[in-house]
Amino acid sequence: MEEALIQLDGVKKVFLTDEVETHALAGIGMEIRKGEYVAISGPSGCGKSTLLSILGLLDSPSAGSYRLNGISVHGLKPAERARIRNREIGFIFQAFNLIGDLTVYENVELPLTYRDMSAQERKQRVLEALDRVQMSHRTRHFPAQLSGGQQQRVAVARALSGSPSILLADEPTGNLDSRNGEAVMELLQSLHKQGSTVCMVTHDPRYAQHAGRTIHIFDGRIVDEPPEPHA
Repeated sequence: MEEALIQLDGVKKVFLTDEVETHALAGIGMEIRKGEYVAISGPSGCGKSTLLSILGLLDSPSAGSYRLNGISVHGLKPAERARIRNREIGFIFQAFNLIGDLTVYENVELPLTYRDMSAQERKQRVLEALDRVQMSHRTRHFPAQLSGGQQQRVAVARALSGSPSILLADEPTGNLDSRNGEAVMELLQSLHKQGSTVCMVTHDPRYAQHAGRTIHIFDGRIVDEPPEPHA
């Protein structure tokens, strides 16, 4: 069987503030295989965004192991973590995180400038990524000239431009109305059908249904089914 793209075993995360211990994750074990579309679902504060930060090498677990593409990420130096993050992981954030004084083209190109890549190859990748999200006609626009839905499409193009092993989407519809939210969901589904591996965090069961598999998180643990809300 093909080795998992992402493999977590016994992952814990403890935050220490003013001598108070907060256990954000308590022994998470999970796998994501190449080509999967996985949703991580659960209520606010359950630990799902902390989990995504660890998957994206933005944070490190307090205990447990994490293997990405068969390589243990424990003990990697910051520069090596940054290099892997740039090449292996495409981020899609709730707040878009576009840079206001850069054009659409420049925003999508930015992660590629940290690679040993010719200007011609960067241009090809940027234009291909913008074409995939139907934003080729907006290359010279600035983020402020775009709607929220269009900004998120540009953010998806930026994530795609580096041909990452996995797309990590943190509440990608959180700042959008329902119509634009559905459009972004359809875009992620289309990218998955084209071969992208997608892991999305969401607290909305409607959007989780777009994924092929849902991992439910509650109080920092994986549960079989989401707990029933209190009456």
